[in-house]
Amino acid sequence: MYYSLAPIVGWLVLLGTCLFAWIKGAAPERFGAALLLAGTIAALLIQTTLPVHARTTPTLIGEGVLALGFLILAIRYAILWLGAAMILQGAQFSLHAFYLVMERERDFLFAVVTNLVTLAIILCILIGTIIAWRRQKAIAQA
Repeated sequence: MYYSLAPIVGWLVLLGTCLFAWIKGAAPERFGAALLLAGTIAALLIQTTLPVHARTTPTLIGEGVLALGFLILAIRYAILWLGAAMILQGAQFSLHAFYLVMERERDFLFAVVTNLVTLAIILCILIGTIIAWRRQKAIAQA
């Protein structure tokens, strides 16, 4: 399915971060990691099962649902990393909407921005998990 090492490394980073968040994080980190993993799996299913001409709208809907999920989590928990993840996912949704409205083919810029946004969201979850883990350690020592 993959012809280069980069997507495999990306999946390993995503899965490793989600596992770390699930084991060491609190509820916001677990929900955020589960949300990102579910959105990524949904995007993979869209890309592998639907014909090329039918992928745009489901992908846009998936990006919107993921942004809405991060918005709900950010409102519920009021944590800075969740706000950053929500803004990043909103930017990703805007990129998809721009390409849809302008009827542009997905190009190198689209791929680079999509990958950078995904890595930034993974980094947000990782930072949030480390902060929550350290907070739990400090509470346990006190």
